[in-house]
Amino acid sequence: MLVELYRRFAGDYPKFFKMDTLCRLGFIAAEILLKGQTSQCEKEQMSIILANRSASIKNDTDYLATISEGNYYPSPSLFVYTLPNIVTGEIAIRHHIQGETSFYILESPEQLEPIIKSYFSSPLKGGPRGALTGWCECSKPNDFYAKMQIIYGTTD
Repeated sequence: MLVELYRRFAGDYPKFFKMDTLCRLGFIAAEILLKGQTSQCEKEQMSIILANRSASIKNDTDYLATISEGNYYPSPSLFVYTLPNIVTGEIAIRHHIQGETSFYILESPEQLEPIIKSYFSSPLKGGPRGALTGWCECSKPNDFYAKMQIIYGTTD
């Protein structure tokens, strides 16, 4: 399903096929959401704040399976995706987003709301102009969920 969505909405980023499922999910969700963004300036000044409950457990399990007795050389191509924040980097690279990127491990999507509010109200940040935020969950190969939004200005 993610490959079909990629071909429909992106289709021009071959690195997609090297990504793990969490990155593919976040990449496609961001692609669909940011498709209407015409101003590169807006994107450059955005930040990315994502979260989920399971971190990168699906890829961690796949990576662990490459280590067995007698085989102490696990897959380097899987290792790269054993951190959940890689999805924020993939999105930032694709869309030239130069703001901060963060990935939180939380119990529920509702716990992300105060983090976003705090982010926009922090005097140290100088008032971010916008953020791609949301929940990006992938705990099993065919069990995933993404809900993202773009927030502009403040959340007050």
